Amino acid sequence: MKFSIKYYAYALMALPTTMAWEETCRPFPEIYASGTELCQKLFSDSFLVVDDTEPGYTMWFFDTDKNPNDQVTLDIFGEQPPEECGLQYFHKDEPTPEDDGMKECQPWKQRSCCNSSIVASMEKLKESYGEEYHWDRCGPMTPACERFFVYESCFYECEPSAGLFRKYNDSQSHLEEFNTWQMHKMPIKKSFCDSWFDACKTDLFCGDGDFFSCAARYQANNPEDEIKKERDTNEKLAISLVVIGSVAFVFCLFSFFLVHRERTGKPVFVGEGGNAVA
Repeated sequence: MKFSIKYYAYALMALPTTMAWEETCRPFPEIYASGTELCQKLFSDSFLVVDDTEPGYTMWFFDTDKNPNDQVTLDIFGEQPPEECGLQYFHKDEPTPEDDGMKECQPWKQRSCCNSSIVASMEKLKESYGEEYHWDRCGPMTPACERFFVYESCFYECEPSAGLFRKYNDSQSHLEEFNTWQMHKMPIKKSFCDSWFDACKTDLFCGDGDFFSCAARYQANNPEDEIKKERDTNEKLAISLVVIGSVAFVFCLFSFFLVHRERTGKPVFVGEGGNAVA
């Protein structure tokens, strides 16, 4: 009896809990013709690729004491980088120094619009926006390719100048599509986008290539809620079977004990006059 109950419990717990959703996965070169198309399509119209001879931002740099994007802002707008973080999602109100938790986004440690708690690790970056924005839903990425998604996440979260390219300003709050997090045609250096494309040539991504539409489609077709309900039901049923089986097993043992005592002339329950209770 113990074996059968245990077997059924494990069988129920092992019922399928995952479902293939992303059926449009394709290699990067089949989605994007070039690094330029990758940067301009991946996040809708958030970025505009410009030749390296023109003022353009970079999503990554190594000199933590001098952000090269500050000079780009000066070249484009004729003024120093903003003292406010224009984007509003996880962003701070104004750029300030951060602590040693900026391991993934170290270049922005001295002046950052992000909180170190949000960018503490690659997993934290990936999880912050929800499962629909996981960049590796089509399978594990090569480290080189995944690194560029981390670069972009750090750039979006931490770069003070990113807020200068917010798609909607506060005066447009009456628009149905209004939000405070989306960017619009921020100029990005072509060399950076080409390097991103080269790093991901063997990797897979959502077929239409637009992160936002991929996320929206995932939300519309996300089986997670149903899967969770099914998993919870299976777990409860498994626990019930285990409890019932345990009670039945104890009852059988006790019955065997009573019969054994009865047959050996030592009944457990004895009535008045020394007679065993039937």
